[in-house]
Amino acid sequence: MTRDAFVIGGARVAPGTRMRVDLPVSVLSDHTPVTMSVEVIHGRRPGPVLFVSAAVHGDEVIGVEIARRLLRAPQLDTLRGTLMVVPIVNAFGFLNHSRYMPDRRDLNRVFPGSPSGSLAARLADLLMTEIVARSDFGIDLHSAALHRTNMPQIRVSASNDETLERAEAFGAPVIVRAKLRDGSLRAAARAEGCDILLFEAGEALRFDEMSARVGVSGILRVMHRMQMIGAKGLPKRRAAPIQASTSAWVRSPAGGLLRSFKEVGEGVEDGTLLAAVTDPFGEVEVEIIATAPGIVLGRALMPVVNEGDAIYHIAATPVDPQIRMERLAADLEADPMFDEDEIL
Repeated sequence: MTRDAFVIGGARVAPGTRMRVDLPVSVLSDHTPVTMSVEVIHGRRPGPVLFVSAAVHGDEVIGVEIARRLLRAPQLDTLRGTLMVVPIVNAFGFLNHSRYMPDRRDLNRVFPGSPSGSLAARLADLLMTEIVARSDFGIDLHSAALHRTNMPQIRVSASNDETLERAEAFGAPVIVRAKLRDGSLRAAARAEGCDILLFEAGEALRFDEMSARVGVSGILRVMHRMQMIGAKGLPKRRAAPIQASTSAWVRSPAGGLLRSFKEVGEGVEDGTLLAAVTDPFGEVEVEIIATAPGIVLGRALMPVVNEGDAIYHIAATPVDPQIRMERLAADLEADPMFDEDEIL
């Protein structure tokens, strides 16, 4: 039985082929056209439709690198089903090294969008109608905001057991149960019956090798879980992800110069000294103390802080996170699919 072509944006992608489709978004004031480009890999055999998106926030470039590496993965040669990869959703922010759209809107707060609304709303609507509506599941790639960094983590609402199982299959060090935010892609997709795993790792405008490796291997493991690809060449994990049901930011009690003593991925106890803030003359120093045990999910990088600034993001965890991070590092080093000549 011959499988039908996959139709998107007026293009027809034949079974067993791949095609890059440019979806028109807008025209800039100087008459330069802007598109949202999606690479479609349509397998010969039937299966689920998965989308992977990155750079919804234009300065979160680590997701673009993960998408690039994913599209080169040899496992895609025998794909069942269909994979759609959108390396850059917010081309406006990407070109300007900015999180936001040109109208200063946060694209991830205007979903599901509107075909007749603001520029951000129109882009959100395009992603929903052309990508999400055609998909059974999605993985959205993010990093921390500017001047912050995140350890690799999966955020999931766990609306059903299958979604949580896919989060566990991804294999990021930590799974965080995070509530859906109004206007987010994750919330809008869920309302349309398409659950999403949100991967957070690294910092804005930067690549880092661990985040890229965790992201690529995680997506491939989810695809295996969905029976889209086989197990050959997939990296295995010796430690299950840590699951955290709550997380909270520790904020600076004063303004001044920040000295940080704990890094992402480190475990802390109630009373652990996280950082210190001093005035520019060095006369007054205020300590920032952990108020509960857990693992550092993210932290501020900017050494100049104001009173009330979010400094450390800590998730409550039941096990020693340092052991998990050490195992993760060892697993990544041992992964045969991550040969230096193949990924650089």
